[in-house]
Formats: sequence, structure tokens, C-alpha cells
Amino acid sequence: MELIAKERDRLLQRSARVIGLGSTAITLVCFCVPGVLHWTTLLAVLPLLAVVAFSHVRLGINQSLAWVLLGLAAGIGILIVVQLPFGQAPAVGLSTAVIPLAAGAMAAFGIVLVTSMRRIAILVIGFLATVTMTELAVRATTVLSAGAASVALGWLLAAIFGYWLSASIPRAARRIYSIGRAHRAERLASETEAQRRQGARLLHDTVLATLTLLAHSGVGVAPSALQLQARDDARLLRQLRLGATPAPQSSGTYNLEPVEETALGTTLESVKQRFGRMGLEVSWHGTGQVLLPSNVLDAFLLALAECLENVRRHSGMTDAHVTITDDETTVRAMVTDAGVGFDLKDIDEARLGFKDSVVGRLKEVGGNARLFSSPGAGTTVVLEVPK
Repeated sequence: MELIAKERDRLLQRSARVIGLGSTAITLVCFCVPGVLHWTTLLAVLPLLAVVAFSHVRLGINQSLAWVLLGLAAGIGILIVVQLPFGQAPAVGLSTAVIPLAAGAMAAFGIVLVTSMRRIAILVIGFLATVTMTELAVRATTVLSAGAASVALGWLLAAIFGYWLSASIPRAARRIYSIGRAHRAERLASETEAQRRQGARLLHDTVLATLTLLAHSGVGVAPSALQLQARDDARLLRQLRLGATPAPQSSGTYNLEPVEETALGTTLESVKQRFGRMGLEVSWHGTGQVLLPSNVLDAFLLALAECLENVRRHSGMTDAHVTITDDETTVRAMVTDAGVGFDLKDIDEARLGFKDSVVGRLKEVGGNARLFSSPGAGTTVVLEVPK
């Protein structure tokens, strides 16, 4: 809030400077009109006008009350000088010429005099002194002349403007803070949801896959392969329990080493070996070496592994074909099996295996997945990720 208060004071000071300098310039023009002031009086007024202008310039930089008091004193001095010698009738046009000074240049100081009780006291004194001296300068026959009323209105508007500006900035700051707090809460919720989904994928790709094998008594999988897979899962869960953040480098293998850029051809072999241990022979075709950023490679390989896991579980086949191709912008993998196939309408929308672990994972890195299948005709999945 201290920073907000400083910004508020700076805005008040600059507003007072702009209005004050503009009114001072108008006052100078009015005083220079022939017949308003004698030339000797004009020469005496010019230094005082310069002091008023200088006070406004300094007020825009420094909020010290000294510049306010100096400017008000110089303005009252001008209102006194233009009446000399006392007792003479005012010059034609003088009552109009002093209004920009009293209602503008001097009233502008009131903008910065609304932030504390001491400043408000100075505001009241300056207001009374200015209205009184203006009334004496125009020498009206009524209790409150039109000129003095204009000056009072100028001071009132300056005070209202200063108070409104002073009160609006903290309110705006509070609204901005509340919006920022809501944004932070929404971002935290999004990050929490992303972590939850990542955790769900992690469990699905590792522990749940192993538990599924155990539930089916490891049919089609050698006991040594099952033991190795379970040991890898146990090591991963222990790392997570100690507070580590897993970074998947290849399908089914999570480690804690960041990978900035990895060759795709050097990691597909680990996928092949993993599924080879579980009885699915994977044949690779196409591109041998493709470089992908770490996060894109992770999503690509994990989605590919999930497709191969679906082949192993549901196709009724012991082999699958993966064709890797790429162009200037995209890397593609086509996973094909000649299994039993299925009707696309029968896919459960809530299935984590395909919707989240494949489609959702690729979308997060700007990729996509397409599925083609029909009963008795096998299944083909096309995975695409940007380079």
C-alpha cells in the first residue's frame, strides 16, 4: 500500500502542475492585455507569476508543502500588487484577469491538499485568503461578487477532484489485487489439476499396468520380465515418496534426469525391449534418427507405448508394426496391428488409456492422434507431434 500511496501522490502532484501552469499562462496573457495593468504594475507582477509557475513545476517533482506555501504566497502577493495604490477604482478588465490566477493557478494547489488534516487546514486558509483578496480586487458592491464566486467554485472543484483521485486509486488498487488473487487461485487450481492428471498417467503407465499383469497371473509374460517391471515401479514410487519429480525419458521408464534434446532413434529401442519382454514383437520402419525437444519426446514415446500396450492387451496378436516418418514440421508414428479390431463407437469416452494417455498427452505438446479400426480388420493409430 505504500507504493500505491506514492503513486497516488505523484498523480495528484502532476495534475496540479498541469492545471496550475496552464492557468498561470492564461493569467499572464490577460495581464498583458492593454489597459488591464499599468506597465509598472505589470513589471512588478511578472516575477511573482514566475514564482507561481516555478512552484507548480517543483510541486510536480517534490510533494513538499514548501512549494505549495510559496505558490500561494506569490499568488496573494499578485492580488495585492494589482490593487496598488489602494483606494483607486480597479482598471477595466482587472476583475476578469485575476480569475484565472485565483480560480486556476492558486486553486490548483488545492488538489494536493486533501490527503491529511494539516494539508486540509492549509487548503481552508488558502481558500479564504484567495476569495477575500479577489473580492477586494474587484471591489464589488454585493456581498459575494461573481468573480469571488468563480474563485470559490474553482477551489471547490480542485478539492473535489483531488479527493476523488485520492480515493479512487486505493479502490482501483484493491480491485487489481483481488483480480490478481483470483488469477493466482485459478492458476494454482490449473497446476493442481495438471499434476493430478500427470499422476494418473504415471500410475496408469507403470503401477496399474503391472497390477493388470498380476491380476491376469502374468499370462504371456515371463516371470523375470514381470519381476523387472515391478522392481522398476517400486523404485519410481520410492523416489516420488522422497519428493522427486519424475521426468519420463522413454516409455515405461521414468527418471530424474532432465533431457533438453534427445534423438528419437536412440530411445525407440528401449520401448521395443520393454514390450519384447512382455511377448509383443515390435517392428520399426521408417526414419532412423529424429531430434525432438524433451517434453515433446516424452509425450510422443509415452503415447506410443500406450498404443502398443493396447495392442498387447486387446488385439490378440503377438506382433505390431510402428512406422516413423517426418517432414519439416511434424513427426508421425503409425502403429498397426492385424488383430481383432473393434467398432469405434464402442470406445468408452471416459477411458483413461486412450483419451488421456494418448490424445490428451499429445494435445498438451501441440500434437494429435487419429484412430482407425473395424471389427476383424485390425487397428491403426496415427500419432503426430511438432518438431
